[in-house]
Amino acid sequence: MATNTKPADGALTLAEMKEFASFGKGTQRYIRRSLDVGLGRRDAIKRWSRDVGEAASIRAQARTYQRLDHIRDYVPDDSGLDAMEPLMGPLVTMTAFDLGQDRLPDFASYRFLYERLIGACVRPWLPGAFCAAAALPHLHPERRRILLQSISEAAATAPGWSNREPVFYPEWVEKVDVAVAG
Repeated sequence: MATNTKPADGALTLAEMKEFASFGKGTQRYIRRSLDVGLGRRDAIKRWSRDVGEAASIRAQARTYQRLDHIRDYVPDDSGLDAMEPLMGPLVTMTAFDLGQDRLPDFASYRFLYERLIGACVRPWLPGAFCAAAALPHLHPERRRILLQSISEAAATAPGWSNREPVFYPEWVEKVDVAVAG
């Protein structure tokens, strides 16, 4: 079986898989659900809703994620203030929705999801959007404190960002019964 990946790509994929595995089960579930909604991979309501409330949450998420195409189109190539205005409003709004769902407990899980929803080009803008959304009054003060403390100084003050696109996109895996050979 031939592959087009280089050994370094395999190591990076493994690192991304390990990062995903470090998230709690609820966070993993929310990331997979969000990728299904945001990337249009499958019927998210059918796949993920366990009750009427969750179905309503997924419908609200789908409405919020309608901003994704706009966000992808307006990620600036530079850090000029005039270029950021069309991006940051919709990005902060979408971030505020996701943080308000209480399933992304920290900057790492947020960054993991948004790199996959939008692409590597959004990395420089994620700390600002996260901090802006995490400071909004729709979140409980204690939750705001926890979220804002979760962003490391290194992430908040990075002098540069990788432009390598993520390669691991976690998906739902059906449970399979395996017959044990005796």
